Formats: sequence, structure tokens, C-alpha cells
Amino acid sequence: MSTAPDATPRPPIALPVRLPDGSRLELGTATASYQVEGAIHEDGRGPSIWDTFTAREGTIRDGSDGAVACDSYHRYTEDADLVAGLGLDWYRFSVAWPRIVPEGRGRVEQRGLDYYDRLVDALLERGVKPTGTLYHWDLPQPLEDEGGWLERSTAEAFADYAEVVAARLGDRVGLWATHNEPWCAAYLGYAAGVHAPGRREGGRAHRAAFHLVLGHALAAERLRAQAGAAGRGIDVGIVLNNAPIWPARPEAEDVADGVDAIRNRVWLGPLVDGAYDEGMLRVAPELADPDLVREGDLARIQGSADWVGLNYYTPVRPDLPGEGRSDHPEGGAYPGVAPFELVVRQPITDIGWEIDATGLDELIRTTAERTGLPVLVMENGAACADTQVVDGTVQDTDRIDYLRDHLAAAERARAAGADLRAYVVWTLLDNFEWAEGYTKTFGIVHIDPATQARTPKASYHWLAEAVRERTTPPAS
Repeated sequence: MSTAPDATPRPPIALPVRLPDGSRLELGTATASYQVEGAIHEDGRGPSIWDTFTAREGTIRDGSDGAVACDSYHRYTEDADLVAGLGLDWYRFSVAWPRIVPEGRGRVEQRGLDYYDRLVDALLERGVKPTGTLYHWDLPQPLEDEGGWLERSTAEAFADYAEVVAARLGDRVGLWATHNEPWCAAYLGYAAGVHAPGRREGGRAHRAAFHLVLGHALAAERLRAQAGAAGRGIDVGIVLNNAPIWPARPEAEDVADGVDAIRNRVWLGPLVDGAYDEGMLRVAPELADPDLVREGDLARIQGSADWVGLNYYTPVRPDLPGEGRSDHPEGGAYPGVAPFELVVRQPITDIGWEIDATGLDELIRTTAERTGLPVLVMENGAACADTQVVDGTVQDTDRIDYLRDHLAAAERARAAGADLRAYVVWTLLDNFEWAEGYTKTFGIVHIDPATQARTPKASYHWLAEAVRERTTPPAS
């Protein structure tokens, strides 16, 4: 059983839950379907690309998979209790596409929708605002068998699926993210091959990037039309893991521009300008192909987001190639860019990512200025070793330091005028961390892998106290 503190009763929530008004910085925490749900063979769920990828030898550091994960499919009420115990405003969850449309298109599995019905209601009953993400990388395998995100038909199928989900949940959930970190889906999945589906397609990965942002626009159109017909409001955005790109030295500025194009501008160009800039097309000439980017596509994408989400963990420091450096796992994720290396400076987290909270401040400000949209930090957190345990509680003071510094950075950006509406901690639970398996832990709640028992860490209690301090009126 979880050991969450008792939650203080809160007033009813206005439905559907929509974009925060910006009067204060709202706080939340997040998870993702394949990382926490488990139950991959239950209630009609179809196979995803991550089921297939994890079954291949050598793809996951510890040879594990998400078949059980945190068993949140059965323990979602415990998870809702933990979120409520923190006093947070939000819980961000993602919907598993193969749980809703097992073949990727066509037949709808009502039992999958029933699960998310129960999850949303459990959150609302506890005074927590649910916000949904429609795609956090678990593409139905039958669509991948047809070419996956390299094919336009996948973007069209995504819009169909999004409409089905919102039809069931849209009376309560009015804040939707279409995609989470499409850069990872496109370039780690189809270029570097270190994420599902594990393909190394070189420049063809740019096709996946385009179809992902097109899928966002198609889905946003459907969701808005559906909400309008029902007489209710909706706010649709996309969550990007854009990053500050800091050349390691002046001589690396040209290569850093290419890295910036593939990491950041490949999304913001279509979303904001309805165009790809010259530097973008120089490293990704595939995006100038009229058979890929058809007439009217970019105009359709432009302005399709009501808000933009940012997931920030670390800055990116490109440098010219040098001797004696080990290969960075993301080095193959920038097709078309001249040879370069990624430099990581100390201090680092347990997963090897540089810690620099000033990067979050910069990213929020530049994104707000570039897009003119409300910004929501939808993931921020740290993988820590979690080796110090006192009286059964993980004493993750390094994670507390990371969160404190980054929350302060978010507040600085907001104080400087950036339209920042929310800050969401990644993640509630130790979970299946993609290619790292269960070897890296980001959670503020420890999961016993044998029993699935949930035990809050010191960072959980720190966050709960931080929330209380922010929401308690000053004494008169």
C-alpha cells in the first residue's frame, strides 16, 4: 500500500479542466502509459512498438520491459491518492493508443476507454485536475508494420484516435497535449535507433518529424470541432523537449545551428511561421519535397497550438569532433548535421545529464518570445542513484536540490515576464525508463519491484511542503 499523507479536501473543479489562467504558477506531476500501466495483455490492448522493441535482445539496458511496470492499470487509485497527498493542482497522464484502438485504426476497445474514465474520475474525486497526453510513444504495432511515422497515413490515423479519446473524456478533460517529445519519437526512434521502433533511417527520419507535427495539427482540428459541437471549450497544445543549444566553443557555432534546427526549429518553424527556414532545409532537404509536405500542410500546422509545453532536463553543448571522447547515445539523432560531439559538463545526474537550471530559465523565456503562446513546463526532474535509505525512506537530497533550483528558475522566467502557466515534476513513480529499463529512477515515490508497494521519498515530502508553503495565506 502507498503511504501518502491525508489530502485536504478541496473545492469542486470546474469542468472541463482547461488551461490555467496564469494568475499563479500551477504545479503538477506526470507519468506515461507504457512506463507505469503494465497490463499489456489485458482488456483487449493491442501490441505497441515498445512491446516489440523490448522483446529484441540488447535494446534495453537490463533486458526488461513494461509488461508490469508500476501496475498502475490496477493501482491507479493509489497513484491518485499520492498525487492528492502532495496537494498538487494537476496530474498529467498519457493515453495508450493500442489500449483504445488496438489495430491503430478502426475498431475501438471500450474497455480501454473505461480505464481512463475511471482514472479521470478518481483524480477529480480527490480534487486533482487531470490533463491528458494522446501520444507518449506507444504506437500500435500494426501501424508500424505499415511504415509507422514515416507514412502520412499514421498521422491521419492519429487524428481518428484522438477524436475517439476526446469524445469519451472531453466533458472532464479540456486540456490536451497531442504529442510528448516528438523529437524522441522521430529521431531516437527512426534515426539513432535507440528507442522504438529501433530504425536507423538517416534523413528519412525527417519524414517522421513532419508526420508527427502534421498529426498534431490534424488531431487539434478534430478536437476543436468536437468540443465546439458539444458547446464546451478546449485547449490543445504540443509538448516539446526543445533545449538551449550552447556551442562548446565559437568554432562549433555552425554545427550548433544544425543541431538547433533538428532539435528545436523543426517544430517551431511549422507551428509558428508555417515554414521551414533555410538553415533547416540545408540539413533536412527532405522537408522541401512537395510529395511529403503537400500544398496547404504548413498553413494547416501554423497556429494549431493553443499553448506549448516544454520538457527540460539538460542543455545541449555541441562541439567539433575530437579525440578521446566516448560516443553520446544521442549523437546519431541529428541526420544531415556535420560531424559533431555532445559535451557534458559536471555536475551530472545518475543518467549522465548535465545539471544547469539556467537552461530552463532561458528556454522558457525564448520559447514564450518565439511563439507568443502560454508556456507550460510539462516535465522536469532528475534521475538519482537513490542509495541512501533511512528508516525505509529514500533520502534523495540531490533530487530535492535539483527540483528546488529548477522551480526557482521557472519562477525567475515568470517574474521576467514569460507567460509561464505551470510546472510539472517528472515523475510521480519510479518506472520503466525506456532504453534504460529499471536501472534509472526519476520518481519521487519508490516502487518495490517485487510487490509494487509505493513509498514516498524525501523529495515527495519536500514537494508536499513546498506546495503547502505556496498555498497557505500569510498570517494577518
